[in-house]
Amino acid sequence: MKLILRSTLYVVVLTVLLGGVYPAAVWACGRLFWRDRADGSFVSVGGRVVGSELIGQNFTRPEYLHSRPSAAGKDGYDGTASSGTNKGPTDASLAKQIREAVAAARADRPGDARPVPADLVTSSSSGLDPHLSPDAALWQTARIAKARGVSEDRIAEVLRRHVEPRTLGFLGEPRVNVLLTNLDLDRSFPAHP
Repeated sequence: MKLILRSTLYVVVLTVLLGGVYPAAVWACGRLFWRDRADGSFVSVGGRVVGSELIGQNFTRPEYLHSRPSAAGKDGYDGTASSGTNKGPTDASLAKQIREAVAAARADRPGDARPVPADLVTSSSSGLDPHLSPDAALWQTARIAKARGVSEDRIAEVLRRHVEPRTLGFLGEPRVNVLLTNLDLDRSFPAHP
C-alpha cells in the first residue's frame, strides 16, 4: 500500500509540474521576452495581417518569389495539416512531381544548364517551410525582373538583403524568408498591372 501511495504521489506531482507549472512558465517567458514570436510572428501591411514569418505560403504570380512545394493538406500550404509527402525515392508519383517541378523551374531560366536547386522541386518535411536557400531565390530573378520591369541585378540585390545567416553562426543553412522578401519586392519595385 505504501508503494502505491508513493507512486500515486509521484504521478500527481510530476503531472502538476510538467503538465501545468512548466508549460505555464514557458508561456509566460515567451509572452514577456518574445511577445511577437509568441503571438505567431504575424506580418502586417497597412494594418492587415498578410501572413506569418514562420509559415510558408503559396505564391504563384510571376513577380514573386515562389515558395517550396508543399504537401500540407489537400492543396498544399494548409497550416492545419502540416506534413511531408511521405513518399520514398522509388515512388513513381514523387518522381513525376519532381520532373514537373524541374521543368517549371527551368522555364524561369531557359538555357541555364546548372542543376535546379533542390528546394525548388522538393517539399520540406513540414510542407510549410517559409524559407528558400539563397540559390533557389536567386534562380528566380529572371522571371521576377521581367514581371517587374527591372534588371535581374536589382532583384538580386533585394534578395541578397534578405539572406539570413546560420543560426548562432553554425546551425542550419543560410536562408531567405519568402514572405518578407516578396513584401520588400513590392515596396522596392511595384509590379506592373
